[in-house]
Amino acid sequence: MRISELAKASKVSVKTIRYYEQIALLPLPARDKNGYRVYTQDDVNTVIFIRRCRELNISVKNIKRIVGIRKQPTASCAEVDNIIQAQLQKIQQTQKELALLADSLQVLVQSCSNKQVKDCKILHHLNA
Repeated sequence: MRISELAKASKVSVKTIRYYEQIALLPLPARDKNGYRVYTQDDVNTVIFIRRCRELNISVKNIKRIVGIRKQPTASCAEVDNIIQAQLQKIQQTQKELALLADSLQVLVQSCSNKQVKDCKILHHLNA
């Protein structure tokens, strides 16, 4: 299959697939006689796997590690477990920070009922 077909099958843009090849996240494909890239079902599976990792906000560096481990079926999955655990902790920390941010914004929203900028308590607070 060609790159456009890979993009459609994996729901990833052609530009992203080329980027994955450039950073060695996806191996360079074989080429046919006319120079077009030729992809396999295994490439589709790999790109879908990478897309799912990105949806979990896993870093490219860690995806490279996971993709490498994935190619070793008898290897320990401890490193994968550690990567996912670290990602979970990172997301939980971000959630805490976002909750604090939401609380701060809620206080600001409730602090101002004025109709004119000159009396706006939100602007006064942000200027302080």
